[in-house]
Amino acid sequence: MSDALVGKKVLLVEDDVFVSDVYSTRLSREGYQVFLMSNGRDAVSWLETNIPDIVLLDIMMPYMDGIEVLKEFRQKDVCKDVPVIMLTNLSEKENIREALSLGANDYLIKSHFTPSEIVNKVNVFFQPSTE
Repeated sequence: MSDALVGKKVLLVEDDVFVSDVYSTRLSREGYQVFLMSNGRDAVSWLETNIPDIVLLDIMMPYMDGIEVLKEFRQKDVCKDVPVIMLTNLSEKENIREALSLGANDYLIKSHFTPSEIVNKVNVFFQPSTE
């Protein structure tokens, strides 16, 4: 656990309970404070009064998909610089292109990464700059 990560807020928006439990547990062990939302509508509601340090966002969810959440999130001035990692199993180029054009910082296909690799990708956003 890195002291630099302790208390950093991760908004994890994932409708699969097993997947969210795995990522939540792994991120919590790293020292992150994890906020779980199981659909896009709840995530947008949570974002009305909270600002995360990073967002992990699935695309295929009930009520409101991750692309819609990303659009809403990026419209908020206070959230423009918050990293968003799309974490999905949709691997079509048009999905990837759309998410990145809307301001996602990364696009990870769940089945291509282990939970540890996902956490490492998150950690990169909080490493001190070497410039």
